Amino acid sequence: MWERICWSILALIHLLPSIAFFVPSLITRLYGVAADNVNFALLQHRAALFCVVGIACIWAAVDPGTRKLTFVLTAFSMISFLVIFGIYGQPSALRSIAFVDLIGLPFLAYVGWRAFSAS
Repeated sequence: MWERICWSILALIHLLPSIAFFVPSLITRLYGVAADNVNFALLQHRAALFCVVGIACIWAAVDPGTRKLTFVLTAFSMISFLVIFGIYGQPSALRSIAFVDLIGLPFLAYVGWRAFSAS
């Protein structure tokens, strides 16, 4: 039960920003990037990748066979962002994203522990 809850929380963390893939106007509103800016396309692609991670987390919530791979995928998504955030001096515009990822780390640690300790 706890594993499903943790996977669902991780799915939510990734699916919320993925809405920008389906509603591109959110990119301008959330990130201040205009539709005619080349970075707009990158941010929309980022939203699509978040959708993939979110779907994988939902899948892992119901299929234990996917949990190891989904853990690696999700961990790379979250930890790489936090490292990049730190390298770039913790920009204030990205603090809320970093905060959410930090909140997600204990859930990530739990599902990783369960995925790799279960046989």
